[in-house]
Amino acid sequence: MVARMTRRDEVQVSAPSLGGAGTLVVHGHYGRPFLVMASEQGRAVDFENNGMVEAARDLLDAGRAKLFCIDAHDAATWSNDELPLEERARRHQGFEAWILDEIVPLIDADCGGRQDIATVGVSMGAFHAVLLSLRRADLFPLAIGLSGNYDPSSWNGWGARGDDAYFYNPTDFIPHLEGEHLDWLRSRLSVQLVVGQGQWEDTTGSLASTRHLAGLLQHKGIRCELDEWGHDVPHDWPSWRRQLSHHLPRFC
Repeated sequence: MVARMTRRDEVQVSAPSLGGAGTLVVHGHYGRPFLVMASEQGRAVDFENNGMVEAARDLLDAGRAKLFCIDAHDAATWSNDELPLEERARRHQGFEAWILDEIVPLIDADCGGRQDIATVGVSMGAFHAVLLSLRRADLFPLAIGLSGNYDPSSWNGWGARGDDAYFYNPTDFIPHLEGEHLDWLRSRLSVQLVVGQGQWEDTTGSLASTRHLAGLLQHKGIRCELDEWGHDVPHDWPSWRRQLSHHLPRFC
């Protein structure tokens, strides 16, 4: 019988690109690292407070997985409806820089060296998880998105759109992937998309957007599995707990 390992660390991580600091909460003592992206305007503790850590408890205690949970930064970026979409995307660069410059080195150090990191998120966190893997598959070759809407232009997007809005919108740039970079993504990246068909999956746009993204990825030959759950599965934490416990063991 595997002894229960209860390691939980919480640290404040400097975030120069965000003008402050952010929280990192680590669960688990060994295993594959998963970078957990918070839901919209969420905190690093949300995964724990909503039962997601318990849903992965057996894997954590067995040393198969480690969860690295971080704060969101959406209030200053995608959730700020007062800003045009291009400015929201430009500000998102600071959040991405924080992950790459500060969080990834901490994960590497905690794991004893560079390892492939998987990303996982629910709702807007699913968007962040998949976008990060698409942009930096060298670091994050696996993304697990639960109930995501992957088209930022649908989030009350307004204003002229330029390069930043384009390159941070998977539904914009995936259709234009080609050549050696596309070949490399085909060889490197795997995406697991999960969505229910119950309450709020339609009103949030998650169901239609997940299906659309899966089609784009599959058309480009990028490894992508779409798992649709039933009409009794809403856009909510109980659904995501079940989905996480179902899919996570396959990847660690």
